[in-house]
Amino acid sequence: MKLFYSPNACSLGIHILLREIGQPFELVKTDLHQGAQHTPEFLAVNPKAKVPVLQRDDGGILTEFPAIAFYLARTNPQMHLLPTDLEGEVRALERLDYMVATIHMRGFTRLLRPSLFSTTPGDEDKVRQVGRDIVLQGFANLAPLLGDNPYIMGDFSVVDCALFYLEFWARTRTDITVPEHLDAHLNRMLTRPAVQQALAAEGLA
Repeated sequence: MKLFYSPNACSLGIHILLREIGQPFELVKTDLHQGAQHTPEFLAVNPKAKVPVLQRDDGGILTEFPAIAFYLARTNPQMHLLPTDLEGEVRALERLDYMVATIHMRGFTRLLRPSLFSTTPGDEDKVRQVGRDIVLQGFANLAPLLGDNPYIMGDFSVVDCALFYLEFWARTRTDITVPEHLDAHLNRMLTRPAVQQALAAEGLA
């Protein structure tokens, strides 16, 4: 398999997941800050011009964080990366979608890349504040779901890989302080060998 990634992008969560699984894979760096996602070579792989992208051993291409995460979980059932009951599975999908589609795309993107949401430079601070509010509300909604559990579904799952990159962004790319339970989750994740290996490989350790 090949993972097309950009350092410290949301692809970090899939990178961690692949290392947790332990199957061989190749990293293909696609530096978003250098515009590599817009090159003809990358667009031939993913015309959506974004990461993560997983190229499977059969050559098939998968895009979108939740789809890749579910594929990896279901093709590696021995790792128990998703609940097996219907209620557990839909709750995992519900939380994963909220993290990626709302906290990341609607919140962090406004906060970190406000120019995407405004053509008026003077409006960028307002855009950042909207993003900040979405992120803070998102973390406030997730904290009671985690509670005192070590992981957000009780046991470690693909959902924790998404939660980790959001918490990591808050700590390393913003001045946002996450709620206590989420901060403990972030520190817990940082002790996992797969997380340490992924961070080192991306130059983030």
